[in-house]
Amino acid sequence: MNHQLRSTRRQFIGQLAAVTGAAAVAHPAAIFSATSQGRKTPVILTTDIGDDIDDTWALGLLLKSPELDLKLAISDYGKREYRAKLLAKFLSEVGRGNVPVGMGVDVEPRGDGPQAPWLKGYELSSYPGKVHQDGIATMIEIIMSSPEPVTLIAIGPMPNVAAALTREPRIAEKARLVGMYGSVHRGYDGSTTVSAEWNVKADPKSCQKAFTAPWDIMITPLDTCGLVTLDGDRYKRILDSKDPIPAKIIENYRIWSKASKPENKVAETRSSTLFDTVAVYLACTQELCKMEKQGIRVTDDGFTRIDDQAKKVNAAVEWKNLDAYRDLLVARLTDR
Repeated sequence: MNHQLRSTRRQFIGQLAAVTGAAAVAHPAAIFSATSQGRKTPVILTTDIGDDIDDTWALGLLLKSPELDLKLAISDYGKREYRAKLLAKFLSEVGRGNVPVGMGVDVEPRGDGPQAPWLKGYELSSYPGKVHQDGIATMIEIIMSSPEPVTLIAIGPMPNVAAALTREPRIAEKARLVGMYGSVHRGYDGSTTVSAEWNVKADPKSCQKAFTAPWDIMITPLDTCGLVTLDGDRYKRILDSKDPIPAKIIENYRIWSKASKPENKVAETRSSTLFDTVAVYLACTQELCKMEKQGIRVTDDGFTRIDDQAKKVNAAVEWKNLDAYRDLLVARLTDR
């Protein structure tokens, strides 16, 4: 991993752009509930929350998904205390302070990020649940002791996943990986030119280790997750919701959006691109996505290339109905 690589995904997309210049379903929640019969799926979330705001949206969606049982939320890709505080405060303020929080590996980048003002005065010691200083050990323990396979939802660069595989390779026999990674046929903003997607490019070595481990892998590449935004009536329903989860998402989004431009009012009209929410969706169901299983090779420069000799990855390469997913996302977050 190149520890000098300090930019965030949103900065990376901006740099890249500078260089390269269906009807909704009647009852969106029904798509989720089709998979919610029986036992909940135990999940671990590893996230670089606090850089791009979509991780916060994804955490909210996960907490609103009764199909999923969140066993651990762990900070990833540096800034370990800042990210752990964001996880802990969000969980506590939406009534889920029983979820264990883990601190990821201590790597660059360090410091805090654009949601830091939301944490003013907050101390991890006030969190009512458990805070694990060695989140990797806790991740391994949960996976190895689980009576059923654990779904590891990864929505950031993967130093945590690589570290866990190094310490205990057998986790790949007892877990599956679902994440937001890569660019298979399309790049940022639906471009027909594939991109070196941020979560891969930021730490290609860790991604290579994860993508070659002997577990089932399912990803949402930019082909699908890069198209998800909310505006108009859909966004207004989020904005006006009194439910604590969307309310805390919007609190954070307002702070995040003004971090570089205090006069920015985008949070009053539309979302940013909600890449990471699709990984949570895939952990529940793939009903609205066209899935394609093929060999994917992670290159040293951060691309995810199709390679028949590489390990097979199940990728959501196209939406069957993007508007249905947008409606579903709003219905799930707002409970209506």
